[in-house]
Amino acid sequence: MNRYSIEEFIQSTEQKDKGEGFFELETPRILEVNLNGRVWAKSGGMITYNGEIKFEREGILEHGLGKMFKKALTGEGASLMKAQGNGKLYLADAGKKISIIQLHHNESISVNGNDLLAFEDGIDWDIKMMKRITGMMAGGLFNVTCKGPGMIAITSHYEPLTIRVSPGKPVITDPNATVAWSGHLQPQFQTDVSLKSFFGRGSGESIQMRFEGEGFVVVQPFEEVYMQNSQG
Repeated sequence: MNRYSIEEFIQSTEQKDKGEGFFELETPRILEVNLNGRVWAKSGGMITYNGEIKFEREGILEHGLGKMFKKALTGEGASLMKAQGNGKLYLADAGKKISIIQLHHNESISVNGNDLLAFEDGIDWDIKMMKRITGMMAGGLFNVTCKGPGMIAITSHYEPLTIRVSPGKPVITDPNATVAWSGHLQPQFQTDVSLKSFFGRGSGESIQMRFEGEGFVVVQPFEEVYMQNSQG
């Protein structure tokens, strides 16, 4: 049904309290934050809120010199904002699908910097640079490693797919379609000119991420193109 009276439309689309806690999915593409304190979110992610909430862009020294220098070196554009106060905050990112992940103590996950929407204040996080690939990609490629306990919200274009990585069975992915992976895995980069026309379409040659060990990697059915043409 796509034709409604005003009352029917309101009833069909209005916000509903689900009682799921700090993070809950209001829709598959809108995150509701039941804020009573502070949360970190991707800058520009707020679509609406109510209550007494104050927003601040991440300060230059907010997380120490080390993280500031890493962000400068990566040319990273996904800056953070902090929201503090009491109320309901709604976050989204270009209509991408949102997944909420509860990290327990000592659990960690690495997320492509463009796909991290929000995380609880208590999450321990750090920026990791993909040094070997920096010259091959526009602005380099970086990821944020998040360690629990606490909740994070990640985004993907359409439904994410998780592939298990096991010893002796490496998993190869397109960097443009890679969303997240086990925090302890260290992806390597490789090129395969023979796949130039089939894999990594935004690249002058095929650049692939190779995951070995034991864990998982999350991919999406969409390429967020970061690659520069190697001839450019």
